[in-house]
Amino acid sequence: MDEIRTHHWQWLPETIYLGGGTPSLMDADLLRSILSAIPATNLTELTLECAPGTITPERLCAWAGCGINRVSLGVQSFIETELHQTGRRHNAETVERDVTALHDSGITNINIDLIAGLPGQTMASWEKSLDCLERLNTPHVSIYIFEIDEDSRLGKEALLGGIRYGAPSLPSDDLTAELYEHTVIRLCQLGIQRYEISNFARPGTESRHNLKYWLLEPYVGFGLDAHSYDGRRRWSNPDTLDAYCASAPPDVSETDRDEEQFFVGLRLTRGIVPTTAQWTRWAEPIDKWSTAGLLEREGNRLRLSDRGVLLSNEVFQEFINAE
Repeated sequence: MDEIRTHHWQWLPETIYLGGGTPSLMDADLLRSILSAIPATNLTELTLECAPGTITPERLCAWAGCGINRVSLGVQSFIETELHQTGRRHNAETVERDVTALHDSGITNINIDLIAGLPGQTMASWEKSLDCLERLNTPHVSIYIFEIDEDSRLGKEALLGGIRYGAPSLPSDDLTAELYEHTVIRLCQLGIQRYEISNFARPGTESRHNLKYWLLEPYVGFGLDAHSYDGRRRWSNPDTLDAYCASAPPDVSETDRDEEQFFVGLRLTRGIVPTTAQWTRWAEPIDKWSTAGLLEREGNRLRLSDRGVLLSNEVFQEFINAE
């Protein structure tokens, strides 16, 4: 709270995103205090991340009173065996009740997070999750590819070829790619279009807050390990509680906006419009990835191809390293 109150605001925020941990469990008075400390006079979007099963009538009333108009549900999967592997306790019925409760309270701008590539996941089980998604009919969906933390128990077990923590049941990279590609087609049939590598929405319901990241607009983050950007520099708060509470200085780095436009802006389905200087500077990697079929050009616009989306990290790395 003190970090917000003492921040020197150079611009007034238009969107607020409350994420990290489970902010849906936050005490109503604390939530109101945090929001009242932010000098926002013309908010268009106020998002709250929510763990399924934490919604109550009392919390919904408090959220409405605070101006929450968008909720992101961390569903991950609708299949109980897959959820068990992630330590989640909800099920499909829990999510359905939550979505109904949100609608009844007047919050209809809802996002659902799903993860492709969870241990034990198959095309058949993924199809069932997509069936549930279709029934819920939320306007926004985020599809993330499951990534293994090499320092986690599962990560270490998978790298060593072990059998614990679900390591043998991890889907192959090819299957995970198939799950993602199938999702793109299925959501498109529902009128939910991909507008960023991991994000899909009905027209007009794209996340205004997250678009600021990909359009390189300034934002400021508060709290443990929060990140900020002012258009020229990026900085992050300490990632340990002791250092954060001790007010350790943030880690600040200067940015190359040309590089950032390529590895951030190219995440958007519409791609980017490079300047003449950028076309010249990045001529070699643009030609390389266009020839490989991972980039495509339409007039002055450059974007990832459908295949390029699946190999985006390889493409982005080339632009970061190229000179």
